[in-house]
Amino acid sequence: MSTQLPVPVWRSSLFVPVNVERFLAKASQRGADALILDLEDSIAPGDKEAARRAVAPAVERLCREGRSDILVRINQPLELAVRDLEAAVIPGVDAIMVTKVEGPDHLRLLDELVGRLELRRGLPEGRIRFMGLIEAPGPLARAHEIARATPRLMALSLGAEDYATAIGGKPTEEVLLMPKQQILQAARAAGLQPMGTIGTVAGFGDLAAYERIVRRSAAFGFVGASCIHPAQVPVLNAGFTPSPEEVAEAERIVAMDREAAAEGRGSFALDGKMIDIPVVQRAEALLARARAIAARRGAASSGS
Repeated sequence: MSTQLPVPVWRSSLFVPVNVERFLAKASQRGADALILDLEDSIAPGDKEAARRAVAPAVERLCREGRSDILVRINQPLELAVRDLEAAVIPGVDAIMVTKVEGPDHLRLLDELVGRLELRRGLPEGRIRFMGLIEAPGPLARAHEIARATPRLMALSLGAEDYATAIGGKPTEEVLLMPKQQILQAARAAGLQPMGTIGTVAGFGDLAAYERIVRRSAAFGFVGASCIHPAQVPVLNAGFTPSPEEVAEAERIVAMDREAAAEGRGSFALDGKMIDIPVVQRAEALLARARAIAARRGAASSGS
């Protein structure tokens, strides 16, 4: 796979049941960076086939209405995943959310299937990316292998509810802290985007508590998360966007680093703190992310 695509900005990814008109009708107005058309948990077993038929018109409609990227969440059993991919590998879909990833071979198999569909349908090779969800302790132990399974994989996350069930626990912040950090480490080591919050997407009644979790998750290094309620979207967008104060400080650090380099110095002091290479690198990364978010906002507002 030779196609090199820009890394998307997905601070917020809103789940949308593809077969429920009242959710679909307003999805483009929610302000989410990405919309996840769901073929998995929100679809009853008897409605799966009808939901697959709804994917293409839903994608066409959402592409026409808004600037959110579009993902499709597929089912894990292979016999269902194959049918889901037949419906989902179409123009307008940016990524497949692969649920219950079992291991690297699981992703490689789906990669091959998607590649064949891209070729058959005249889509650019590698155009459709993967976001992988690890949802059990066995696959979590292989997270680093999974993260390097295929170039199509661009993000990794933990399926909190299923993972907690698999270990016999509850999806609390305390229980999920360790496995979420394992996902973060595996994703960063492989150059992927770590997605998620130190908590679960299920609770949306207390937005103040949710905001605290989102900001804490951003401090850990996560760059975005999925959500199930529109009220969570602005909290995610704000929490995973560098603040004006953070951007201003990063700009000062980068500017002073240039001055120090011109004078042959490798470090310098700023506001009583020693600034060295790792601090400068963090500042540069923050500015790059702020620019990417600003570019996304500009594209969304222009409708181009």
